Amino acid sequence: MRIGELSARTGASRRSLRYYEQQGLLVSTRSPSGQRCYDDAHVQRVALIQVFLAAGMSSRTIARLVPCMTQPTTGRARKALTAMDEERARLSSTIDSLAAAREALDHLIDVNQRFLAHVADDSASDGSPLRCSSTARAQEISLADIFRDPPG
Repeated sequence: MRIGELSARTGASRRSLRYYEQQGLLVSTRSPSGQRCYDDAHVQRVALIQVFLAAGMSSRTIARLVPCMTQPTTGRARKALTAMDEERARLSSTIDSLAAAREALDHLIDVNQRFLAHVADDSASDGSPLRCSSTARAQEISLADIFRDPPG
């Protein structure tokens, strides 16, 4: 089959398929006219590559798994497991960093909400602009909150 049919059968764009080849994840044969040729095994390979990509693996890491995909052995399976464990640890670290960033942002949102509540308490009931002293005092309170209880 040609690249267009492989693309249609797998949902991967032609550009992605060329990229997979460039990265050593997929190997095609060539017709006498130079066109890429694939067989049914390539459909399964592309599906597996897509699963690895969806799991957050880089194409470089997936390339480390190619020998296990093409000719599985116990040794290759162990190497693949090591690579997958490393990827899991990397993803866990990224998740932890994102959770810490979200916690810091939640703290800043809370400080901002307290600032707004304090300013609202001091604002004139007729909707006139805030007095400078009220705004300054609310800012002092907000900054004190941040430095007293910093995020993270």
